[in-house]
Amino acid sequence: MNVSRIAAASAVAAGAVMMFSGAASAHVGVQPQGEAAKGGYAVVNVKVPNERDNASTIKVEINLPSEHPLSSVMPQPVPGWKVEVDKSKLDKPLDVHGKKITEAVTKVTWTADGTKIGPGEFQQFPLSLGRLPEDADQLVFKAIQTYDNKEVVRWIEEPTEGGEEPESPAPVLKLSAAADDHHGAAATGAAAKDDAKAAAGHEEEAKPRAASGASSDSTARILGVVGILVGAAGVAFGVLAGRRRSA
Repeated sequence: MNVSRIAAASAVAAGAVMMFSGAASAHVGVQPQGEAAKGGYAVVNVKVPNERDNASTIKVEINLPSEHPLSSVMPQPVPGWKVEVDKSKLDKPLDVHGKKITEAVTKVTWTADGTKIGPGEFQQFPLSLGRLPEDADQLVFKAIQTYDNKEVVRWIEEPTEGGEEPESPAPVLKLSAAADDHHGAAATGAAAKDDAKAAAGHEEEAKPRAASGASSDSTARILGVVGILVGAAGVAFGVLAGRRRSA
């Protein structure tokens, strides 16, 4: 009897832990597709889960960090959602590849247009970002989530290093070490594969040509030897014929 009670209590406690941990982790986040290297460009997913059982998410706003303005911010179309990009003038222009950038995207807003994020669901909104700063280890994107019951959740609390996670933490994008070419390893790998394919193609083309050249040389040598033999036979025949006439 005591064993059964202990088992039941343990099950309830485990369920409570899972419930609270799930609630704590279910917040708006920013996750890179691959690598987000300093000084480079990256594609990230704004992941928006629905935390409510009786309402659906109909609007998501992402505010980009003003202390590290990005010259290029492009949203990927998401079916069932319309997107709006807001820009503002920069106090200090950015120098990107020798070009002066005087304005930058400050906010991206997705509004439901035929679909929603229902209870127990999540939606990802891809963004292409660049050029990422070289003097920062992370970027903080403050987000606002709106439900169809008029409830608004503000994910704007910046986490502190070594501290506890805030109740409504802002999405954070961790930046990795800078790549040599500032374009990521994927492009370099693809270029290397293309170069390897091209080299292999040249080798395959060279093989038949080399074989053909070797065959031509062998044929020429054989014909030369045969010609010499025929010529020698002709000389010998002429000598013998001359001796017979003399006799």
